Amino acid sequence: MKTSIRSSTRAVLCGSALLALGCVFVSSPALRAETESAQAATLPLSASFEKVTGSETAPYVLTLKNDSEKSVKATAKVLLAVAFHAESKARAVPEQVIEPGKTWTIADLALGDRVIVSSEGFSPLELTVK
Repeated sequence: MKTSIRSSTRAVLCGSALLALGCVFVSSPALRAETESAQAATLPLSASFEKVTGSETAPYVLTLKNDSEKSVKATAKVLLAVAFHAESKARAVPEQVIEPGKTWTIADLALGDRVIVSSEGFSPLELTVK
């Protein structure tokens, strides 16, 4: 009976050790990503949407203003709220360098479109046309 207690105790301890080791390996990338995103600064851009009347394309325009004292190199991706089956559901906007105090305009937006603005060293800015 003594050997069965030892072997069952050993099995429980080994199982617990493997479980703990698995948790460490699984959570490490998540913790690292969470730490990096917490350390990333907020993108220094202020945003405003305007509705353009008489336009033949989508009626909204996004204006992003650089509020920092340094130039910001940013890219944007527009996730379309309405897309035809033959088209992509996302539209990439070319990289733009926004000088301090200057603006960047992204046109042809529709109600419900999501715009994700990214720049190296900053957390992404996600906006929805409402």
